[in-house]
Amino acid sequence: MAEYINIKGQSIEVLASDPANPTIGQIWYNSTSNTLKGGSVTTAATWATGGNLSSARVYGGSFGGANDAVSMGGENTVSKIDLVEEYNGTSWTTATALPVATSVMSGAGSQTTGLGIGGQAPGGNTGNTFTYDGTTWSPTGTMATARGASASGGIQTAAFVAGGNPLSNATENFNGTSWTTTGNLNTARRFLGGAGTQTAGLGFGGYTPATGATEEYNGATWTTSNPLNTARGYLRGFGIQTVAVAAGGLTGGSPNLTAVTEEYDGTSWTNSTNLPTTLYGPYASGIGGNGTSGIIFAGQNPVGQTTATQDYIAAGAPTTKTITVS
Repeated sequence: MAEYINIKGQSIEVLASDPANPTIGQIWYNSTSNTLKGGSVTTAATWATGGNLSSARVYGGSFGGANDAVSMGGENTVSKIDLVEEYNGTSWTTATALPVATSVMSGAGSQTTGLGIGGQAPGGNTGNTFTYDGTTWSPTGTMATARGASASGGIQTAAFVAGGNPLSNATENFNGTSWTTTGNLNTARRFLGGAGTQTAGLGFGGYTPATGATEEYNGATWTTSNPLNTARGYLRGFGIQTVAVAAGGLTGGSPNLTAVTEEYDGTSWTNSTNLPTTLYGPYASGIGGNGTSGIIFAGQNPVGQTTATQDYIAAGAPTTKTITVS
C-alpha cells in the first residue's frame, strides 16, 4: 500500500538545528532535540539568558551582531585585560587577544571585519585603532583625540566615534585607513551609548553628569533629538538611527544602578522591558540592520562583576516556539 509521504511528499521540514531567522508561520521538526517548532512573533519585548563569558569583567568594548558578537578587553577586579571572546548566539569562545590590555574601548563592524577603537591602556588614554579579521588584530590609523568610553558605529571601512573620557564632544570619521575630525557633539559627555552608521549615527545618554541627551549624526554634524526618559551614563545600546535600544547604566554616582531599557523610533524613546538585573558598565552588541535584537553582556550588577549574557528581542520580532500537544 502506498504511504502518504510517497504520494504527497514530506510537508514539514526536518532540520538538525533551528533556522536563524524563521518566517512567521514556518513549521519544522528539529531532529536534534526531537521537537516540533514554528516561527512566531513576540507579543512583548523580552530578555532571555544566553551563554556565559569565561570570566567576569566590566568596561569592555564590543562589535558585531546578536549571534556573532566580539567582546574585547575591559577590566576585572585586578587590572585591565586583553581577553577577546566570540559569541555564536549560544556560547562564547576565546579568540586572539588584543595587542594591548585596554578598557573602555569602542567598536564597529562585524566578527570578521571589526574595529577596536581607543580606550584606556595601562599608560593612559589612547587613540589606537586595530582592525580584526576574525583571527588577527592589526594596527591602523590613530585617532586625533586619545580617549575611551566613546559612542561609535558603522563598519570597518566607514566608522565614527564621538565624545568620551576625558570629557569630550569631539567626533571623528574612519575611512578604513585614517581618521578625520568632523562636527562636535552638541553635549560633551563620556560613557555614552552609540548606534547606527557613519552617515546615520546615534549618540545617547552619558555623563556630564548623568544625561539623557540624544543626538543624530549625518556623517558631518549632530542634531539634537528627544532625550532618554531616564538620564544615565555607563549604559550600552545597539541598532540603527531609527530603531535603537538603550539599556542599563548609572543614574547618578554609584550605586545608583538601573535596569531600565528603552527603544528609539527615530524621534523619541519609549520604555520597554527592564533588564533582569540592574547593571552598569556592560558590553553590548546588536544587529545593525533592524535593532530589534541584540545582547547585553558582562558589566557590574549589585553583587559584583558578572559573566552573564542577556538576549533582547523586541515586541513583534520573529521568534521560535516549541509546539506541544496535550
